[in-house]
Amino acid sequence: MRSFRSIGRLMVAVFVLVFIMTGVAVAGNALKVNINDATVEELTQLKRIGPKYAEKIVAFREANGPFKSADELVNVPGIGSKTVEENRGLITVED
Repeated sequence: MRSFRSIGRLMVAVFVLVFIMTGVAVAGNALKVNINDATVEELTQLKRIGPKYAEKIVAFREANGPFKSADELVNVPGIGSKTVEENRGLITVED
């Protein structure tokens, strides 16, 4: 009887662990911000980008055309390479 309880607890623990790991993987891939069409609100989801910098990104994009890569964000006044690096996995420029 005791071994059935242990097996049951182990199965529940494994299920919970798999569920958590799957959720983290899905959550990790869920946020991709296309800097060529994102709104100010969407851009603020990026690390170190508040409304002020999000507005600068939109203004820069409107004045200079679409970004060819995430690295071009350093051309936006006030955004440096550290911000780009922290967000590299979250940024896309695809159509």
